[in-house]
Amino acid sequence: MRSFLCVSTYALVVAGFCVAAAPAHAGGCSKLVGTADGWDKSDALSGAQAALAGAVADFKKGKGAVTVSAMRAKPQPYWRESVSAELFVKPDVVTSKSYTVCWHGVVSPVVCTSGAKVCW
Repeated sequence: MRSFLCVSTYALVVAGFCVAAAPAHAGGCSKLVGTADGWDKSDALSGAQAALAGAVADFKKGKGAVTVSAMRAKPQPYWRESVSAELFVKPDVVTSKSYTVCWHGVVSPVVCTSGAKVCW
């Protein structure tokens, strides 16, 4: 069971790297997100931030200098359409380059989504 969850966790982290960039506005900016799950908030948080960092690194290729700032992204749940307020695991984690929200998952104990706005 643990190996199944580890494999599914890594698969979901990889899926987080495949997140599409949505145009933020016509000013050379895009919104990027990364989502991951884990056994606890710390595990899911690090996975989501790693997925976001990978998306930012991919985005930077061929763009030259970019600025990255924290952006609260809409949660990207795997097994439900939305996340109700009582499911969120507080507090949100905000750094200069990411804004992460976490919640109790359906299959995984915790799921997190990290968001950033990238401008060039």
